[in-house]
Amino acid sequence: MTTDQSILFALLFVVFVLLIWGRWRYDLVAFMALLAGLVTGVVPSDLAFSGFGHPATAIIALVLVISRGLSNSGAIELLARYVISGTRKLQTHISVMSALAAGLSAIMNNVAALALLMPVDMQAAKKAKRSPALSLMPLSFASILGGMITLIGTPPNIIIAEFRNDALGAPFRMFDFAPVGIACAAVGVAYVALIGWRLIPSQRGKEDSARNCSTWRITLQN
Repeated sequence: MTTDQSILFALLFVVFVLLIWGRWRYDLVAFMALLAGLVTGVVPSDLAFSGFGHPATAIIALVLVISRGLSNSGAIELLARYVISGTRKLQTHISVMSALAAGLSAIMNNVAALALLMPVDMQAAKKAKRSPALSLMPLSFASILGGMITLIGTPPNIIIAEFRNDALGAPFRMFDFAPVGIACAAVGVAYVALIGWRLIPSQRGKEDSARNCSTWRITLQN
């Protein structure tokens, strides 16, 4: 193993530890890792910041702008008002939220879709007097699954489309991912809604209910 390889593996290990620790923001950890790679020489100085000018980066930024526009318009909240209820059983609630998250993630960035639906899910959990820990994780998985359906659903799709354009001269189009993405999303959401949520420890939900009531109030108010 060369010196550069040893430095790179050590850097990756430190980044992994910091991400698990969770004390610092992920973007800050990533940028610090880039600077460390630049200082140690494992990242060439002329390529260190080239990623910020890549077309995929600009496209992802524009998708986030559009997602923010949908959020500010109130369209998502209007839709959620008709499909979310605190009187539903947990399985029914997870099924509805998962399907909604997957659908929204297909037409907007999946992270933005998750950010929009989290307060709605927490409000429904508060009305039903149950822990949001029982439904937030299924919501997260559903948003990831839905993001696979279209080009703009998740950043990796955009990146691989740009790579294909550079390599073959033609990128993936908007719905080229749909045949595989829809199948994976349908099976995945069905699993999450029917089986997956049952694997969450019930004790975790009880502890969160008792400990985080004040946190939910602050989050919902903001």
